[in-house]
Amino acid sequence: MNLIKNYIEKCREITDKIELQQEKIATAALWFSKTILEGRMVHVFGSGHSRIMVEEMWPRYGSFPGFNPIVELSLTYHNNVVGPNGQRQAMFLENVTGLSERILRNFGLDVKDTALIISSSGCNIVPVEMAEIFQEKNIKVVALITKDHLEKTSSKRSDGKKLTDFADLVLDSGAPVGDSMITVPGLDTPVSPGSTVGGAIIINCIKAELARLLTAAGQPPKVLTASAIVGQKRATELFESAYDEHSHRVAELYKNAGR
Repeated sequence: MNLIKNYIEKCREITDKIELQQEKIATAALWFSKTILEGRMVHVFGSGHSRIMVEEMWPRYGSFPGFNPIVELSLTYHNNVVGPNGQRQAMFLENVTGLSERILRNFGLDVKDTALIISSSGCNIVPVEMAEIFQEKNIKVVALITKDHLEKTSSKRSDGKKLTDFADLVLDSGAPVGDSMITVPGLDTPVSPGSTVGGAIIINCIKAELARLLTAAGQPPKVLTASAIVGQKRATELFESAYDEHSHRVAELYKNAGR
C-alpha cells in the first residue's frame, strides 16, 4: 500500500509542476483559439504512446472540433506487440528520416494553423522533423515534452537537435527521467510512468482555457457531451454537428494539399 500512496504523491508533484506553467498553457490556448476562429485547425501529432495525448485532445467526451489528430498506425499500433505491426517496427519507423514530410504532404498547411507535437523524450526523428517542417512554414509549434527526460536523452538526429529546438513554446509533463516513478524493493528497474498523467492534465487545461476563449469570442465550441448530462436528443445533435464541423475543416486541409 505504501507504493500506491507513493505513486499518488508523485502525481501530486507532477500537478504542482504543471501549476507553475499556467501562463504557458494559457498562451498555447490563445494561439490555438486564433487558429480555430480563423476556420483552420490545430495539428496534433504524437508517435508511440504519445498517441494517447492526441486522442485525449480530440475526439472524446468533453472535447470539440478544431483539431487535426495526426495518428499514423505504423507508429502507434502496439496491440500485437511482436510480429506484424509490432512494437519493434513502430520504434524503428519513428526514427526514419523523411517520413514526417510524407505524412504532412497529405495536407494543405497555412500560416494560420498551429501545431501541438507530443514527445516525452523529444529526441525521435519523426516528431522532431514534424516540428521542423511546421516552423519552416511559419506555423507556431507547441511542444509537450518531459523536460528532465529530454535533457538526459540523446537525439536520434545526426545534428543532435531535439524537439525543443523547433518549438515556439515548450510544456513539461513533469515526469522524471525515464518516466517511471516507483522503485520496488528487490527490483532493479522502476515502474509506473508519469508522463501520461502530466500530459493528460496539460491537454485538458488547454482545452478548458480554449473553450473559454472561443465562447468569449462568440463561437462557443460544439462539445461532445454525454446524454446523461444533456439528454439523448441534445447529445446526438452535438455529436452530429461536431463531426460535421470537423469534416468541413478537414476538407479545407485536403483541398489545398500539395500547394
